[in-house]
Amino acid sequence: MTAPADTVSTVIPCLRYRDAHAAIAWLQRAFGFEPQAVYADGDVVHHAQLVYGHGMIMLGSVDNASEWGRYSVHPDEVDGRQTQSACVIVADPDAHYARAVAAGAQVVMDIADQAYGGRGYACRDLEGYLWWFGSYDPWRAHAGDA
Repeated sequence: MTAPADTVSTVIPCLRYRDAHAAIAWLQRAFGFEPQAVYADGDVVHHAQLVYGHGMIMLGSVDNASEWGRYSVHPDEVDGRQTQSACVIVADPDAHYARAVAAGAQVVMDIADQAYGGRGYACRDLEGYLWWFGSYDPWRAHAGDA
């Protein structure tokens, strides 16, 4: 697995998947996430924590009847549009891109050098969530500004 930049994340994106078990397996294969904890009953994932370096995402099964579920929608309910997405710092964006494409990620912005620094790409996962992966590390880029 390609190691991410040495950063500490205190913001944890939370996602809901129609087939959360399949999503966990795919996120491992395509993006390199590793399960830290998975709490499930049969097909329903109540809560899962997946890590990538020092970063984490949490996910669970879609449940529009739950208190939390009433406040969010799945990408397939809004024509794939998103109001937020996850950005993950990776050490080797080209290798990460190749891995994601091989696993079937739908690339929406091809890998390229970015004007603000770093190199990256954007893609959708198996259920349509939008992700950005790149080498730009805002903590390192602005370390001398403080």
